[in-house]
Order: sequence, then C-alpha cells, then structure tokens
Amino acid sequence: MNEYDYIIVGAGSAGCVLANRLSENPSNRVLLLEAGPEDKSIWMKIPAGATRVFAPGPTNWGYFTEPERHLRNRRVYWPRGRTLGGSSSINGMVYLRGHPEDYNEWARLGNTGWGWDDVMPYFKLSENQQHGESAMHGATGPLAVSDPAIDDEGSRLFIQSSVNAGLPFRRDLNDGVQEGVGRAQVTVRNGKRSSTSAAFLHPVRHRKNLHVVVEALVERVNVEGKRAKGVDYTKGGQRHTATARCEVILAGGVINSPQLLMLSGIGPAKHLQELGIQVQHDLCGVGANLQDHLYVYYIAECDKSISLNHQLAGARMYFQALKYFINRSGYLNIGAVQATAFPRVGLNADRPDVEISFRPMSLSISKKGAILLDKFPGINASCSLLRPRARGTIRLASPNPRDPARIHANYLDNAEDLHVMREGMRWIRKVFETRPLADFIQREVTPGALIKSDGEWENYIRDEAQSVYHPVGTCSMGADAKAVVDANLRVHGIAGLRVVDASVMPRVTSCNTNAPTIMIGEKGAAMILADQKAR
Repeated sequence: MNEYDYIIVGAGSAGCVLANRLSENPSNRVLLLEAGPEDKSIWMKIPAGATRVFAPGPTNWGYFTEPERHLRNRRVYWPRGRTLGGSSSINGMVYLRGHPEDYNEWARLGNTGWGWDDVMPYFKLSENQQHGESAMHGATGPLAVSDPAIDDEGSRLFIQSSVNAGLPFRRDLNDGVQEGVGRAQVTVRNGKRSSTSAAFLHPVRHRKNLHVVVEALVERVNVEGKRAKGVDYTKGGQRHTATARCEVILAGGVINSPQLLMLSGIGPAKHLQELGIQVQHDLCGVGANLQDHLYVYYIAECDKSISLNHQLAGARMYFQALKYFINRSGYLNIGAVQATAFPRVGLNADRPDVEISFRPMSLSISKKGAILLDKFPGINASCSLLRPRARGTIRLASPNPRDPARIHANYLDNAEDLHVMREGMRWIRKVFETRPLADFIQREVTPGALIKSDGEWENYIRDEAQSVYHPVGTCSMGADAKAVVDANLRVHGIAGLRVVDASVMPRVTSCNTNAPTIMIGEKGAAMILADQKAR
C-alpha cells in the first residue's frame, strides 16, 4: 500500500489539478500528500470569508519575511494556504491570466512550449466560463469563472473616472489585450468559492486509485543514484515511507518546494553543507530568483452611498449573513477586488506595469495579518508593481522540516521599482480626483494630501508597502546554470522528480498568480502523461 506510480507533495492550486488529471487513468496509483487539514471551514466557501482565513492559523502557514532592508527593516506577512486547495482556498479569488508577453518571455528564456499561444489551451481546459465557450475561453472545465456577483456604485464610478482619465474600458481582461479598466472575473459560482480542491479534487476523491492523506508533513525526497525513489513523511507522530514507480512531483509552492529540495540534499552545496545536510546534487538555483508583487494602499473617505464599510460591520453583518444563507445574496458574495485597472505609468513602458485594484470599502491590515474595516465610510485602491526587478531568496533556517524557511524578498532594492510604484500611486490619485468619482470623495485619508514630492511618496511606500501574496520563481525553469527545472518541469540532474507549481515561473506574471498556477498544473499533468505514454 506504500507503492504508487505518482506521489504528489502538496494539495494546492497545482497539486489538486495534478491529482485529478493523473488519476483519470485507473491504472495509475496516485498518492496526494498535504501538510494541512481538510478544507472544511465555512469561511473557505463564502467569498467574503477570505478575511477570516487570512491570518495565521491551522489552514494558513502564516509566514513572515526576514527584516526587509529597503522597507524600514519590517517583516512582511506572507499568508500561504495550508489545506486542501492550498492558497486557492484562502485567496481573493481573482481570475486573471496576465499579458501575452509574460509567457512569450518565458519561451524566449529557453522554455520552448510556454509562449502565450502554447499555454492558452491549458487555461481553457480548466475553465468553466460563465459566458460560455469562445476563442479565448473554455466552458467545460472544472474551475468556475464568473463575473463578480456584486455590481456596486463605487466600482462603476471608479471605472468611469479611469476611462475619463484616459484608460480604455475592457469588458474582458483575459483576452490578451490587458491595458484598460474593467471588472476582473472571480473563481466563484452560485455564491461559493471554486478552489482547486472544490473544483478538481473533491469530485474525484471516490477514485480507488487516488489516495489523499492530510496532515502529512513530507520531510524529504529519497534519492538513490541521482533518481528520486519516494518520500518520507510524518502523520500523527509516525513516520511513513512511500515509493514512486514513476515520479515524485513537488507542488508545495514557492516556499515549500525549494525547502523540501534543500532538505533532501538538492540545492546550493555550500548552504547545505553549512547546515550539515548531505549533498545529493549541487543545484545553485534552488531557492533563488524569488519575485513577488508589492502593493501599497490609497484610501479615501467618501459619501456613505458608495462605501460598504457600514454594511459589513456590526448588526448589519448579521443581516448580510442571513441573506447569504437564505438565497446566496448580499454582500458576503463580495471578493477581494471589484474593479481592476492596468495602466502604463513607468518610463517608456511598452505594456501595463502596475495593477490597480479597487474596493468599495476601506480597511487596515495589522502586522499580524488581521483585517479591520475602517470606522468611517471609505473606499480604497491599491497599486501593485507587476514586473519587479528585485530578486530574493528562500533559504533553510535549519535541517528541521518543521522550522519555517527564511524568506528574503529583497523588495525595492532598485530605483526602477520604486519609480513605478510612485507613479502608480499618482495615477490612483489622479483618478480619484477625476469626475464622476471625485464628486463623492470627501478627503484623501492615506497617504494624505500633503504627500506630493517624489521623496515623500517614496518614504510613504517604504513605510507602508506589503506583499500582494504572489511569490514565484524559486525553482525556475530554463536551460541556464541557475535553472532548477527544464521546460518539461523535470529537476535538472535528478531523474523521476518534477516541480509543478508557481515556483517554476522564471518571471512573475503581470497579474494575480492563481490562474497561471492552475494552468501550470494542467500543462504539467499533460507533460507527465505524455512521458508515461512514450515510456
């Protein structure tokens, strides 16, 4: 019972896709190991419940970076899903694919088969599009993709003011023409989150050839003679060994996949030797190339008619909960973002370089990850840096698998990143001062009207910027000396071992990363099955 064809480590955004696709063939025995518990929390089903699973807890790893030198030595909070569905069970549910040049650049870096035209079929394969099938969308996949259920006045005003400020309106932000403003779709259907566990895993858990084990911490990949043979994991205080006849597939994400490789002796030799870990294969790129989207808030106090702060607080929250549980209506259907803009703000930018996310409420996030609505009627927009030049690392803290890895994001280590964020914030201010939205604004709360010069903006950004929770790149694919996997996601130098998750992205996508990660799961599964057929 401990021998399988495929062992998948991590039941997150890519892992659940892999488990579904690889177990479609009843002759394939598949083991899916997840460190966290089942995804049973009601807050993982309700769209607005994302705020309740955002803080560290049983289903959230709740990581923090090391002190970030260019952010006043602040430790930045990194929520990561630790449950079936991974981060797709706790995220803001935004469905965005990015710009075609994101993927064309991957291909130019030596990753044949990863251009925009190559990956599009895999986006469509997953998708169950509310508006039906088209040249750019699929309608028969497991993943529900829908328009936001709430059509609020504040978002309509923001979109119109963005258009009046010179940005074109876009009905579909996923059709390959990204620049513009519109309403991003979400992975929600009929008032319920469509995580990858809900969409891909739970419908097939009855398969006899699919074995799912939760609360199972994988401690190492067993390597013999440059080949992965299986894994060791603990569950309930007991150690287990599982062997893989075909492949071990890491889908633990941008932190846990490189951490597990290094714990298994695959990584930068000097770092492993310093920790007393026997080197199985010197692979310097493991844990390198870390990239993440950084964001900062703009908050305005406004006319009560366009803010939802009062609707989601106090006794009114109970009324909204009642509406939701009776007929799935009301504001508990709201996701993380209600309107999205992709302008160009940097010098000589040839495509959008910031993502502006509008919300008809205003809030603050504590240093420990708690989300609190403001007492006054407010709205906010955030500016996210889409293509950061900064690169960070993931490194082991110790040889103990239970010790969180050390995250060095290295945010804003260059003038270009800071310039783009500063100009993105100025773009938001311009839109908020443009009619019709301007007619409803009473005052700029954050950063405040006194912030005007370049230096004042930059100080504000260094004081307040936070992660958008889109880290990628620490097991980057490519053919260069620092690549960890090849274009087929096979780990360089170790047979029978792949990485299939967001860590393989050589460059971060110009958008939220969940939809691209699901695509990687689909394409990775197709590659694995094609190799199996060839054998």
